[in-house]
Amino acid sequence: QVQLVESGGGLVQPGGSLRLSCVASGRIFSIYHMGWYRQAPGKQRDLVARISSGGNTNYADSVKGRFTNSRDNAKNTVYLQMNSLKPEDTAVYYCNLVPHSDDSWGQGTQVTVSS
Repeated sequence: QVQLVESGGGLVQPGGSLRLSCVASGRIFSIYHMGWYRQAPGKQRDLVARISSGGNTNYADSVKGRFTNSRDNAKNTVYLQMNSLKPEDTAVYYCNLVPHSDDSWGQGTQVTVSS
């Protein structure tokens, strides 16, 4: 089992930025493709950013050009830099393997974008 702990969320005004971190433990991290998922109240949990074990990235259209996924395998950590935040980005953000593991969801970190 890969255990994941997300951090870095908070309250930010529209147009602002946040950097989320996800620290993995329990397994060899470098072999996994990782992703950031988000879930807004009343909505499904969606994958918004993916990073392969080799560092290649993909993004949902809703965040493309604004979010940047990166990883530091030596630190067992993945990051999500979020710029130009919009109110519709408000959600709980989670990291997980891609494809996701049902046993590896962390507590998530709340991102609220509001004036």
